[in-house]
Amino acid sequence: MQEIAVVVHNSNENVNVLETINSIKNAGFKNVFIQWYDKDWECSQDKQVKICKELGLNIIFAHLGYKNINYIWEEGLEGEKLVEKYKKDILNCKQYNIPMVVMHLTSKSIAPIYNEIGLNRLKEITQYAQELGIKVAFENTKIKGYLEYVLENIRKDNVGICYDAGHCHVHFNDEFNFEIFKDRIFAVHLHDNDKKDDLHLLPFDGTINWNYVMEKLKECNYNGPITLELCYRYDYLNMSLDEFYKEGFNRGQKLQNIFTK
Repeated sequence: MQEIAVVVHNSNENVNVLETINSIKNAGFKNVFIQWYDKDWECSQDKQVKICKELGLNIIFAHLGYKNINYIWEEGLEGEKLVEKYKKDILNCKQYNIPMVVMHLTSKSIAPIYNEIGLNRLKEITQYAQELGIKVAFENTKIKGYLEYVLENIRKDNVGICYDAGHCHVHFNDEFNFEIFKDRIFAVHLHDNDKKDDLHLLPFDGTINWNYVMEKLKECNYNGPITLELCYRYDYLNMSLDEFYKEGFNRGQKLQNIFTK
């Protein structure tokens, strides 16, 4: 049976990340993923990793930052700086025994069209990750075509995708060619929305057809954790943080049951 995991979210409202980690642990989660955004958080990403490990939480991957990621597709120094930044992040993850990183290929709704400049940079990043034994999963964000281009041209065993169900629903109108990513879905982000905004709701609080999503993941031979990307905000503030994550764990079990039936 698939494990259940959840993000350690740094944008939860009215609470700090230490409270978030403790509530995640108290809810029954054994697996988490970390936001490795290189931001000046009060509780640094390194400290978050150490706290998770002290509590016995298994870190399944690190979600790397995506600030200025569109430069990866453009000539110039900014794109080259991104290559070095991501290689440094991957090395840090290796040192913490984090086996996989998730990356965006674009940010916002407009980006330079995919091209060989960006592809060659991504080849350098993924080759470095392969040498360190780290998997790289590229996430579907707001613009189609980038995942297909990159995975068609980088056929490495350590390169796959992170399927984000919420993004697919709100940005792609649920249109996604699962077949071409068969055996290459390394990770998932499971959260819900109303098809109008990327809300990061608990599964079943929005309009995603979860039976369809889980069926497609199973057809693609996905064998990783049922990973929730949830944020404590909006109407969820009417419940305590502990209640929120306990309900999140229950929803994860519900998805788990659909996947394994």
